[in-house]
Amino acid sequence: MTRLNILIVDDELGMRLAVARALEHFSITLPEVEGPVEFNITQAGTGEEALELLEKGPVDILLLDHKLPGISGLDVLSEMAERKIDCLTVMITAYASLDTAVAATKRGAYDFLAKPFTPDELKATVRKMAKHLVLQREARKLAEEKRQVRFQLISVVAHELKAPIGAIEGYLYLLRDKPAGNDLAAYDKAIDRSITRLQGMRKLITDLLDMTRIESGQKKREITPVDFREVVQNAIDTAAPEANARGIAINFPPGEAPVLWADRGEIEIIANNLLTNAVKYNRDGGRVDVTLCVDGERLVFAVADTGIGLTKDEAAKLFQDFVRIKNKKTKDIMGSGLGLSIVKKIAQIYGGDVAVQSEPDVGSTFTVTLRQDQTPPEAPAGSADGQPTQA
Repeated sequence: MTRLNILIVDDELGMRLAVARALEHFSITLPEVEGPVEFNITQAGTGEEALELLEKGPVDILLLDHKLPGISGLDVLSEMAERKIDCLTVMITAYASLDTAVAATKRGAYDFLAKPFTPDELKATVRKMAKHLVLQREARKLAEEKRQVRFQLISVVAHELKAPIGAIEGYLYLLRDKPAGNDLAAYDKAIDRSITRLQGMRKLITDLLDMTRIESGQKKREITPVDFREVVQNAIDTAAPEANARGIAINFPPGEAPVLWADRGEIEIIANNLLTNAVKYNRDGGRVDVTLCVDGERLVFAVADTGIGLTKDEAAKLFQDFVRIKNKKTKDIMGSGLGLSIVKKIAQIYGGDVAVQSEPDVGSTFTVTLRQDQTPPEAPAGSADGQPTQA
């Protein structure tokens, strides 16, 4: 529920009471906020009294009579502007004229209501004011959230890039100073570590680009029939060199080859992320079991490993942006903290999701479910040939 404060300023007590009665139990519903918008009513009989109440605040909506004893309603508007008092003002007057409306608007009035007015006219004006105020506040809130997200993103990226840049800088100084003399083989380890750090930075940049393109909707998507089994097999082939070097067996038994109307690049991101992680976080001599099947209208892709596993608390955080599980077992494993959050975003595009079941020191199973439509999801309405379109 949202409550807005209304100040009624009129020298006629009967008018103030009538307005207060009309708004006493009045509430509105706006799609932009949860629950009804209700109003707290305060009254003032003079412009001077109104300014005192406005200074104490907060006042969201001011119903201000033009003709008042002492300073006028226009004078109140001028004082509000000078004191930088911010609220939406409706100028009320029995002497409706274009000149008065123009003068009130120039001094900051948002709307104009001529006496006599009906309760319905009053409520319609208050409804319009409340909607404008709520939308304005929501816009400010979103703008602030965007600033915070941008700040957090820059902070995280700076933090993630600072360490590898520092490491590479150290290795370069080592190569320059040649503490081991001119024996080039002595510097192979420094070179290999620099390459690893550069690969990690490249992965972070690639993941950032994938994430921003997906979230902004600016990524060009080519929807075609995708052989999911072929994509998974390619991801296995990519992960195989590291798996073989560490004695990790990858099992992908023969089975059906489901076809999914999708952007092939997005499906490759899902498969590559899960297969790479299954090898990266596995133990030497471990195993990766890959399954692919159709369950009703759902395509189910699962990757199980015999790796380090996760606690329940770690698993609950896993699909958030920039989340990397850091402990003694993962401290030397490179990653951007974006791969699984991107997998989740892509799965949701296809009406699905991703989940994990894990046990520390036993392993983890990641399961992606995607809606399997038999027609291209982005074909234009009435299309006779069912050819895929671009988005």
